[in-house]
Amino acid sequence: MSGPRFDVITLFPDQFPNLLELGVVGRALKKQLFELHCWNPRDFTDDLHRTVDDRPYGGGPGMVMLAEPLVRCVKAIRAARADQAPVIFLTPHGPLLKQADVRAMSEQGMGAILLCGRYEGVDQRFIDEYVDQTYCLGDFVLSGGELAVACFVDAWVRLVPDVLNHALSATQDSFEAGLLDCPHYTRPEVFENKAVPDVLLSGNHAKIDSWRFEQAKAYTKRFRPELLENLVTNSNERAVKNSKKG
Repeated sequence: MSGPRFDVITLFPDQFPNLLELGVVGRALKKQLFELHCWNPRDFTDDLHRTVDDRPYGGGPGMVMLAEPLVRCVKAIRAARADQAPVIFLTPHGPLLKQADVRAMSEQGMGAILLCGRYEGVDQRFIDEYVDQTYCLGDFVLSGGELAVACFVDAWVRLVPDVLNHALSATQDSFEAGLLDCPHYTRPEVFENKAVPDVLLSGNHAKIDSWRFEQAKAYTKRFRPELLENLVTNSNERAVKNSKKG
């Protein structure tokens, strides 16, 4: 096994793998291009009811995940792994997860330990001492972290060699170059009186590449203009750094 290993801490260890059994990621799992291990915090409790949550100090609604079962679980995972993979927690308190983050993590190869939060939250002492990195998928709330973690693993696994049918597929995705992807067309050439752009039928790959790049910029300007601002800023920063090196 040379692919990344993901150890998922979840209260639904029997159900979580179902979220990753479809499409290219599901096929990659069957081919053992990555490892998936699920751990239930309830297995690291001592009481009869296998308690993993309690009421928050200070009052208020909801329950909070206990630190001790999570700590025991992480230590067991560490003992089962032969590396120092980061503990990652998907939470609104983290920075927005971006494709560049996923690619950077995928390049280190080892994988990650992923915590699926539940209830009102997780005891902050566990987060402070045992979580290495937090990320947020967006400004919305989920009932639990399983869906978020599944999205995270899916995005990561797509970058693993041999997972996608074409080696260039991942590099041409949205966000990879700081832009959204260009529009795509397939058969028939005319659908409901709308024809495929002539340039895509020309066979001129230089013109096709140029058209796709311009369309990507246009789509980004229309739907996510802030990405263009970031692209310009990053380009300017690189130019300044290069000038200083010179």
